[in-house]
Parts: sequence; structure tokens; C-alpha cells
Amino acid sequence: MIRVALVDDHPVVREGLTAALADESTLEIVGATGSAEELIAHASEWRPQVVLLDFEMPGLSGVDAVRQIASHVPSARVIIFSAFADDDKVVGAVQAGARGYVLKGVPASEVAHAIRAVHDGGSFLPPPIAAVLAAQVREPQRRVLSARERDVLRLVADGLSNKQIARKLDITERTVKFHVTSVMGKLGAENRAQAAAVAVRRKLL
Repeated sequence: MIRVALVDDHPVVREGLTAALADESTLEIVGATGSAEELIAHASEWRPQVVLLDFEMPGLSGVDAVRQIASHVPSARVIIFSAFADDDKVVGAVQAGARGYVLKGVPASEVAHAIRAVHDGGSFLPPPIAAVLAAQVREPQRRVLSARERDVLRLVADGLSNKQIARKLDITERTVKFHVTSVMGKLGAENRAQAAAVAVRRKLL
């Protein structure tokens, strides 16, 4: 029996996934929680072997959550469970130590297959995710900005704060911070002003 823990800040997702995997005789859902911090707090009780982790939650960033789980629950293998397949999320998750990446909306049988594959020491990267990683291997220096990152970068260049950008794009301030950090990393910039200057020089705006 494979001991599985679910981490997602939406109760309906946790409940739905628990119900969907209930018929899998080789899996046991030992715990479900809304944050990586709570998972770590319950780790000694639950002793999960595989963790299904939402990549976008309040608190720790997705990358930091993967690293914290790896540090505090070294026996657990992490699979990202996300609705997004952006380049930075996929690459960041795998670099942080995730063994698999499952997109929300796939059949429960595919989630179960991913859990078994990762538990057995392998990895699980469906075609869209594998394609992102392959592109990164082929062109490691070419870090393409996503459409949303370009939107955020334009507003950063206009001098808007994270709060103003969040209001303008109708997204959370935390998401804006995530994008700004990603943009600076891709552009090799140390701060917002430098990111804007690099973007102008490379004609990205």
C-alpha cells in the first residue's frame, strides 16, 4: 500500500481527489491539508511516501514548498498537481526536486499511475511537461517570457507597485510577486529597474 498525502488549498479539490482515488486498492490517502507547512507538521503521524502538491498556494512558493518537504520529509517523493504548465513553474519544480508533474483535470487513473511510477523510483512527466523540459535542455540560455510575464513587466516598467499591478490585471499580489521574481531571473536582473532596462534593451516591451 502506497501512503499518499494531498496538499491543496482548495477543500473541494482535496475532497474530490480523495474520492477519485478511493477505488485504487494500492493507494492509501493518509492525510489531506491546505498547506505545505501543515503537511510538515503532520509528517511524523502520516508518514507519506508520495505527496501530491499544488504549486500555487498561500504561504510558501511552489519551489520553496518542494524544497521544504524534501528537507523535512525526505522519505516522501513529491508530485506537482497543478492547473498550469508554464515554463518557469515546470522547470522550477523539477529543479527543486519534484519527481512528477500532473495537470489538474486528468483522469484519476492517470494520477494513480503517476503516484505508482514515482513511488517505484521513476518519474512521471506527461508530454506537455516533457516538452517544456526538453526545450530547456536544448536551449538553456533562452528563457522565454510568458504572455502574463510580459504583461507584468510592462507595468513594472511603467513604475507600478505589485499591489497596483495586481489590481490592474485582476490577480493576487502574491501572483504578481511570483511573476516579477521569475522575470528578473529570466532576464538576469537584480531589481525591478534593471529588469525594465534589460527589457527595453532587448526590445521585449
